[in-house]
Amino acid sequence: MLSANDKKTLLRIARETVKAALAGTPLPIVTADSPALQAPCGAFVTLKNAGRLRGCIGTFRAPGPLYRTIQEMAVEATHDPRFVNQRVTPAELDRIDIEISVLSPLEKTADPMAEIELGRHGIYITSPYGGGCFLPQVATETGWSKEEFLSQCCAHKAHLPADAWKHPDVTVYRFEADVFGEAEG
Repeated sequence: MLSANDKKTLLRIARETVKAALAGTPLPIVTADSPALQAPCGAFVTLKNAGRLRGCIGTFRAPGPLYRTIQEMAVEATHDPRFVNQRVTPAELDRIDIEISVLSPLEKTADPMAEIELGRHGIYITSPYGGGCFLPQVATETGWSKEEFLSQCCAHKAHLPADAWKHPDVTVYRFEADVFGEAEG
């Protein structure tokens, strides 16, 4: 579990990193003494401008400490391929809100409809043909039903048929996230 100080540290690292990445300057040298920030852990960094998504990149399997994963994902979020023609610009920096999602380990589900709780669980759907994920907050932000949450992830993130989550060659994982951001104060 992350302390309030851990969260502040991660948000500071992400902010300083985004600022450097947008300016094209060397990334800050970051360190963290907290055992929670030293542990390897998956995480996502989300960038929003006036509530509009501007970038969101993450990883489930981090090879190094959480604080370094946050720095790497912050850089990647400024280059989110979904915004290839509308990259985040230095002029936007003061309006960018950063949100971090620190992930629990993935758990394979046998029955996604029974084992996923909207707003609590994110999903990661994989198949031999593609994969994609939604963070837990996506269900809350969109108001989707559980079936819509699964189907939208298949169709729009994993590039599979909307009902692919029902097929035996498709695996649905669930995970939880500790979500916090600058907009919280």
